[in-house]
Amino acid sequence: MTIRLAVLLSGSGTTLQNIIERRDAGELDIEICCVIGSRADAYGLERARSCTIPAVALPYRDYAEHGQYNEAVWQEIRKHDVDLVVLAGYMFFLDVPSDFVNRIMNVHPALIPAFCGHKMYGHHVHEAVLSYGAKVTGATVHFVDDQYDNGPIILQEAIPVLADDTPDRLAERVQELERTLYPRAIQLFAEGRISVAGRKVTVS
Repeated sequence: MTIRLAVLLSGSGTTLQNIIERRDAGELDIEICCVIGSRADAYGLERARSCTIPAVALPYRDYAEHGQYNEAVWQEIRKHDVDLVVLAGYMFFLDVPSDFVNRIMNVHPALIPAFCGHKMYGHHVHEAVLSYGAKVTGATVHFVDDQYDNGPIILQEAIPVLADDTPDRLAERVQELERTLYPRAIQLFAEGRISVAGRKVTVS
């Protein structure tokens, strides 16, 4: 079954590009029906347009308060009969309406529940991992709920932290893992193989 995706982003769109390439390679049973950017200059919007994917800029700064912004985002998503919302470097908290519980995915560059939560994103995560002296880190794909990095975990894989790692080197290896893990979770959803009971996700 082909599912309809909305992709939300705030930056360069490398995660979107990976999803597009895997779709084109026949690895993902998806139609990307809209891309929404929280900044007008987000390069991910250009990536979408170059592939004839509808792309809309909804700059966060144009809205007086967070609730108004979330309402605008959901109004746009709901125009497209979306099955799954994918966060791809989206930098703002997304309120979860009741009909989209367990229908919004995110990927986090660490092993939740470690090194996660408000303001823990990108290099902040890798710097914290190295500062703490952790021996392993990794990536986590999870459903989004009403708290930062808190929803049920779908997939999670670890990689070692090496003695000579810098935040940049660690980020490269974690991002490589994300490029595999995130599409795998999306395809499992497309195949109807994910079930959720409380916090526990089962893959059939």
